[in-house]
Amino acid sequence: MKEVYSEAIPKYQQIAIEVATRIMNGTLSEGDKISGRSSIASQFSVSPETARRAFCILADLEIVSPEKGSGTRVLSKEKAVVFLSQFANQKNLESIKADIFQCIERQIRETTQMNGLLSDLITATEHYRSMNPLAPYSIPISKSCRFLGKTIQDIQLWQNTGATLVAIRRDNKLLLSPGPYASLTENDTIYFITQDLSDKKVNDYLCGD
Repeated sequence: MKEVYSEAIPKYQQIAIEVATRIMNGTLSEGDKISGRSSIASQFSVSPETARRAFCILADLEIVSPEKGSGTRVLSKEKAVVFLSQFANQKNLESIKADIFQCIERQIRETTQMNGLLSDLITATEHYRSMNPLAPYSIPISKSCRFLGKTIQDIQLWQNTGATLVAIRRDNKLLLSPGPYASLTENDTIYFITQDLSDKKVNDYLCGD
């Protein structure tokens, strides 16, 4: 049964591979005369020129030997095996490269999709903030905060940022409307509202240099 090859492989190469396969598996033996190009062309439904190119490959690799006036004879089974092995390795490399390109294309698509989703999220968040100006922002207090241990009165958050502190979460407890003597500790989360529709000014003030 004739092996079916990828359409990406030129027809003349497919013919050369098929003839080499017949030599390797013993269907054609060293010294056997191979059908003329016209017969091969008919078998594979190709032009005589395509068949000629296939036999040129095999002749260049010394798998067959053209004999003027008497067709072509099988010359070397060993070299047919080498040719098929090299082809298999090349095909494997091409398959790996194709897989890599598919991965790259998939990553590009996923990155593009992610960028679109992030853009949609930003737009939706801005819309939500504009429709709900009293929805609080939150910022976790880390050890980089320059006001650790300072009281709300010392921090003067509203005077410096225009933000109003509405709550502090500490150890899974929520302190609403903390008074001026409440202090900030590491791992707190503060909640505040601001007219800037952004938490950047507060974050910069608390954690900036």
